[in-house]
Amino acid sequence: MTVHLHQGDLPAGLDFPNGVAIDTETMGLKPGRDRLCVVQLSAGDGHAHCVRFAQGVYEAPRLKALLADAATLKIFHFARFDIAVLRKYLGVETTPVYCTKIASKLVRTFTDRHGLKDLVRELTGKELSKEQQSSDWGAAELTQAQLAYAASDVLYLHQVKEKLDAMLKREGRSHIAQSCFDFLATRAALDLLGWVEDDIFAH
Repeated sequence: MTVHLHQGDLPAGLDFPNGVAIDTETMGLKPGRDRLCVVQLSAGDGHAHCVRFAQGVYEAPRLKALLADAATLKIFHFARFDIAVLRKYLGVETTPVYCTKIASKLVRTFTDRHGLKDLVRELTGKELSKEQQSSDWGAAELTQAQLAYAASDVLYLHQVKEKLDAMLKREGRSHIAQSCFDFLATRAALDLLGWVEDDIFAH
């Protein structure tokens, strides 16, 4: 595993021919309150790129172009949160997207354990440490432990997606999964507008 730390934007010349795995680190779990601190990305090649943002500085033209690039699939785990945060702070709609949590819930109906740690363990045999999950991502300096944790959240998403795709195809649920992924932009917009807990489809 190699972790590259960048300030404020991705460097020029990065290529993600097989899609890009993405995750975010924030000051908390409320996008309207808790600022975006780090965006981590991987091409699934053992390298992770962590883009760190100074408070209130979200220019990042290369990252924004990648997020909006219709030719590059963006792979997330719990995309609903990440794309809401990216819209709130970078002002960009991330598309197209794939969510491993949604895919897992559609095909791993034999369990209620759909966290990334469980998925990575079952589908790749790798063990993830969640020790730094609740650390201070807005600190003046990020520790090596924080960077390793951030990287681990994206390094295996391509492998997880490949296994989940095979299961979705086997169970005949690829189409409904894609429909869910397509709806995520709307779901994230509803979250930012305040409909986080309310189900507008309920009676």
